[in-house]
Formats: sequence, structure tokens, C-alpha cells
Amino acid sequence: MAKKVAVLAVNPVNGMGLFQYLEAFYENKIPYTVYAVAGTKEIGTNSGMGLTVNGTIAELKGHEDEYDALVFSCGDAVPVFQQHASEPWNVDLMEVLRTFGEKGKLMIGHCAAAMMFDFAGIAAGKRLAVHPLAKPAIREGAATDEKSVIDGNFFTAQTENSIWTMMPQLIETLKA
Repeated sequence: MAKKVAVLAVNPVNGMGLFQYLEAFYENKIPYTVYAVAGTKEIGTNSGMGLTVNGTIAELKGHEDEYDALVFSCGDAVPVFQQHASEPWNVDLMEVLRTFGEKGKLMIGHCAAAMMFDFAGIAAGKRLAVHPLAKPAIREGAATDEKSVIDGNFFTAQTENSIWTMMPQLIETLKA
């Protein structure tokens, strides 16, 4: 039976990356729920398109055991994360990432996902693919220049354009 996936979408989210995941999950009959890393279910894409997702990060918090994997979809909210780190949804984001990581669940993401996993304190000793702009924020030794990396339960892609390099193995892992 396919694993159930919690998909996190920052506001605004990179629509190209988000929809690549969602289409792959849909086409492979992998159940997922999309949660906004925001105060409401209404978010937007980097290109300005409005979206209403299934729930908010606050609704996922405390329900991590209901999911087998977590996907972090990057977006324009990440470059300004530091300025908004104390917002309730970003505090919840760090707690949810840490909980999934500590439970050893699959963690998937692109662009700055590896940086967020590192900020949450769950990336120590992992090889990660990270966007070149986010790379300076990663602790020494954790980042790699490869387009995508699969290291244990971490699946990371350097950019949304390289998501597909990890998707075949990711889909097989989620279907197992």
C-alpha cells in the first residue's frame, strides 16, 4: 500500500515544484494532503496564482504519525524566512520538520528544503542537494553540488528543475 504524504506549501509557493510532486503522487495513486505554511488555507504561487489547500501547518502539528512522508515545497517565502521566523506558522513548520525527522520518516524537498531541514536540526551527517543561493546557510559538510541526492530517508533536489532526477526512486519508495 502506498505511503500517505503530508505536503507543505509555503506562501507564496513555487508552483512548478509543488505541482510536479502533486501530479506524480496523483498519477501513482499516492495519497497526499497539502498544508499551507501560513495562517490560512489560502496561499499563492510565485507567479501570483491563488490556491486553496487542504489545511494549515497548525492542523498538521500533532498529527505527524498519520503520515509516512513529508514534502517541503519551496517558494518566495523562504528568502525572507529569517524576517518571519517567529510567525506562528513558521514556528509550527520547524516543529513539524523536527518531528518528522526525529521519527525517521521520509523527508522530501527542493531548493531550500535542505536548508530548512538543517535549520530544524535534523540534517546532521546527511548529504543534501540545496539551491546555490541557500547553500551558504547550510552547516559545513552537509551540502553537495549534485542536482539531487537521496541519503537514507532524505530526498532533496537542488532546484525545481531537478526534482525529476529523484522522482523515480522516490515514487518506488512511496509505493513500497
